[in-house]
Amino acid sequence: MKEHLLEVTNLKKYFRMNKRTVLKAVDDVSFYLDRGETLGIVGESGCGKTTCGKVCIGMAEKTGGSVIYKGKEISEMDKKEFFRFTGQVQMIFQDPYSSLDPHMRVYDLVAESIRIHHLARSRKQEKEMVYSLLQDVGLRWEYASRYIHQFSGGQRQRVGIARALAVDPELIFCDEPVSALDVSVQAQIVNLLVKLKKERTLSLLFVAHDLAVVSHISDRIGVMYLGSMVEIAETDEMMENPMHPYTQALLSAVPVADPRLERERERIMLKGDVPSPSDGWTGCSFCGRCPHAMEICRKERPEWKEIKQGHYTACHLK
Repeated sequence: MKEHLLEVTNLKKYFRMNKRTVLKAVDDVSFYLDRGETLGIVGESGCGKTTCGKVCIGMAEKTGGSVIYKGKEISEMDKKEFFRFTGQVQMIFQDPYSSLDPHMRVYDLVAESIRIHHLARSRKQEKEMVYSLLQDVGLRWEYASRYIHQFSGGQRQRVGIARALAVDPELIFCDEPVSALDVSVQAQIVNLLVKLKKERTLSLLFVAHDLAVVSHISDRIGVMYLGSMVEIAETDEMMENPMHPYTQALLSAVPVADPRLERERERIMLKGDVPSPSDGWTGCSFCGRCPHAMEICRKERPEWKEIKQGHYTACHLK
C-alpha cells in the first residue's frame, strides 16, 4: 500500500468580505497525495485551486477541516516542526518574473534557502550546490552571476524550479507554472518537471487550466468547481470515463489531433455564468449550468463518494 504524504479532509478556506458576506474559496475539499505521485488539479479561474494549494503547504491558514502532512496536522506543529516542514514543501509560482527578486543575482536567489536552512557547511559547498542545481534544471553554471531580467520566460521559470529544489523538498506545489510561457516552452518545462520528479522521487501538487498539460504530467487528476472538488480519478480513467457533467464539459473542449474526429465529436456547451463563491446556495453549486440538473440538485448538496476503486465524484446522477 502506498504511503500518503499529504491527507486533506473537509478543507475549508473562507474570506470575510464584510459583516454579511463570506467568500467560500475552498469549501469541504478532500483528497490525498502519495509519496512520489503527481496530483493535477484543474478548474476555471476563481475555483479555489491556488488557495487550496497554499493552505496545503502552510502559506495560508485554513478555516476548517484538516491538512495532515506525514501524519501530522500542520496547524498543530510547533515552531521547530513548522520550520522543518517549510524545508520539505516548496512552491513554483505562476509568474517567474514577479516571484523572483530582480535586485538579486541568480546565485543568491537559489542559495537563499540553502542559507536559511543551514544546508551547506562551507561557502565552497554552497557554490557547488547552486551550480549543480542550475545544471539540473538545464542552465549553465555561469548564469549564476546574472540578474533575472537577463533571462527569457522559460529560463526564469527554470531558476524558480532550481530555487524550489534547493532544500531538497519532498512536496512541490506547482501553481500554474507554465501558463505564462509559450507553448513550445511549456512542453520543455513540463518534461523537466517529469524528469526531476523521477530522479528525486518528488510529490507534485500541479495546478493548471489546461487539461491536456495536466493529463501529461499527472498520475491522478482532481477537478474543482466553485471551491469544491467534484471529481478525482487516475488520469487514464478520468480521460476515458469522466463521471461528473462538469468534467465531461472540460474534456469536450480539449482539442483532438485527428481532424476527422475533431469535426465529428460533440462539444458540451455550458450555459449561464459561474456564480460567485460568496453567493449562498443549498444544493449543488453546478446545477445552474448542468444540462442534467434535477430537482434534488437544487435542494441537496451531492455526497462525495467513491464510485469505483480510486474514482470519486460528487453528483446526484451517480
